[in-house]
Amino acid sequence: MAVRLAELLEKMDYQLIQGNLDTEVEDLAYDSRQVTPGMLFVAIAGFVVDGHKFIPDVIQRGASVIVVERETEIPDHEITVIRVANGREALSRMSQAYFGYPAERMISIGITGTKGKSTTAYMIRDIIEKSGKTCGIVGTIGIYINGTVTPTEHTTPESYDLQKAFADMAEAGCEYMVMEVSSQGIKMDRVAGMHFDYGIFTNLSPDHIGPNEHKDFDEYLHCKSRLFQMCDVGIVNTDDPHWREIVREASCELKTFGTSQADMTAADIEHINQDGDLSMKFHAGGLLEGDVIVGLPGRFNIYNGMCAACTGALLGMPQEVILHALEHVEVRGRVEHVPTGRGFSILIDFAHNGVSTESVLRTLREYHPSRIIAIFGCGGNRSKLRRYEMGEAVGKLAELAIVTSDNPRTEDVMDIIEDIKVGLAKTDGEYIVIPDRQAAVNHAVKHAQKGDMIILLGKGHEEYQEINGVKHHYSEREAVANALAEGK
Repeated sequence: MAVRLAELLEKMDYQLIQGNLDTEVEDLAYDSRQVTPGMLFVAIAGFVVDGHKFIPDVIQRGASVIVVERETEIPDHEITVIRVANGREALSRMSQAYFGYPAERMISIGITGTKGKSTTAYMIRDIIEKSGKTCGIVGTIGIYINGTVTPTEHTTPESYDLQKAFADMAEAGCEYMVMEVSSQGIKMDRVAGMHFDYGIFTNLSPDHIGPNEHKDFDEYLHCKSRLFQMCDVGIVNTDDPHWREIVREASCELKTFGTSQADMTAADIEHINQDGDLSMKFHAGGLLEGDVIVGLPGRFNIYNGMCAACTGALLGMPQEVILHALEHVEVRGRVEHVPTGRGFSILIDFAHNGVSTESVLRTLREYHPSRIIAIFGCGGNRSKLRRYEMGEAVGKLAELAIVTSDNPRTEDVMDIIEDIKVGLAKTDGEYIVIPDRQAAVNHAVKHAQKGDMIILLGKGHEEYQEINGVKHHYSEREAVANALAEGK
C-alpha cells in the first residue's frame, strides 16, 4: 500500500534534509532486515543497537526514505532523508498515518497499572462481547481478534506492530479496542500521538525498575501518569495510595472506583469456595447497584471487577450483561483454576515478582487451605532482587515451596535457584529443589492431600520456556494434565 511521504508526516515536526515529500512509501520498517525496495526506514538510536549504523544496508536494500535522529551522510541523493528529534515518536506517528489512524475507528480503552491489566482487559472484553459488540485486545497475553490470539513479545508492542494490529481489528469489524498500556510502552513512545476514549489506572507498586527499564520509582510512576493526558475519560482506583500522584497532571474527566467515596463502590466483600472453584462477591453502589460475583479469587479481583463494571457502565452496557460477564469470566494464567476432582485445587498464575506473589498467596490464605504448595522459579537476565523477594514471599506464605525453572534465558538455572534460596533463608518455610518444571508439577500433584492448594507461579499464559536463548514449548496446562494423568 503506497502512501505519499507528506501524508505520513502530516502530524509531526521534521526537517527535510534531501529529496521530495511526494516520494511514494510502500511500507515502514524499524528493522533494517525487513527493508525492501520503496520502503521507509526509521533509524532509531536504541539502548543496545543504534539503527543509524545499518543505513548502508538499507540503501542497498532499496529504501526510498530514511528517517534519522542526527546528522548523517547519505551519499545517494535519490533517497529522501528526513530528520526528527525522536525516531521512536516519529515511527509511532507515521505508523498511525500509514494505517489510516485505525484506533480512531474504534472506541479505545487503555489500561495502565502494575497488576491487574490483563484480567481487567479480559473482563471488559467479556462485558462488551456479551453485549453483542465486537472487541479486540492488545496486551501481555497477546493480540486478540475475533477469538484468535497471536502472541506478542512486549505487553505494548512496537508502534508499527501496534498500529498494524489496530488496522487488523478495524478491518475485522471490531467496534471496541482494549489495550494494556505499559510504562515501558509509554516511555519508549510506542503509543506516542495516540488518544484514548478511556484511560484506566488499576494500582501501582515498585516493578520494572532496573537496567533497560525504569531508573527509579518516580520515573515509573510518571510514565504511568502520562496516560491521563492521552484520554477523554480517566477511570482510577482511589484505594491505591498513589492515585492522586497519577492524576495530578491529568487533562481528562475523572471517574473513580474504590471501597468508599467513589463513583463506584464495593461493600460486604465475601470469599466463595465451591469445591475448589474460588470466586468473590461484593455489593456495588454508585454507577452500578446490586450484588456482584466475580468468578476469580482474591480481593484484588474485587478491584479488577469494580474497574470493569465501572467501564461497562460508562460504555452504557446493560447491568445484567455486566453481572453475567463478571461471574463467568475466565482469564488465561490469572489465578486460573484447573479442576482436579480429587479434593485439592490447582491454580495457574503469572505472578513473577515479590509483590504479585505475596498478593496471590495472601489471597489463597483467605480461603483457608490445608496447605499451600507453591511451584516457582525466576527469569534469567533480570534483577536478582526479584529472586530474593519472591523467595521470601513464598517462604513466608506457603507450607511448601518447590523451586524450579522459569525462563532462565542465558543464565544457569541453578545459579538462579541459589539466589531464590537467599530469600527463602530469611523465613522458616520448607522447600525442595526440582529444576525440571514438569517434574516439579508431577511431585506436587503426587503428594497433594485433601484441602491443599497447588499454585504454579510465573508462567501463566506463556507457552514456552526460554533456555540458553532458545524458546522451547512448555504449557502449564499441559504440565498439569500430564501430572494428573500420571497420578491416576
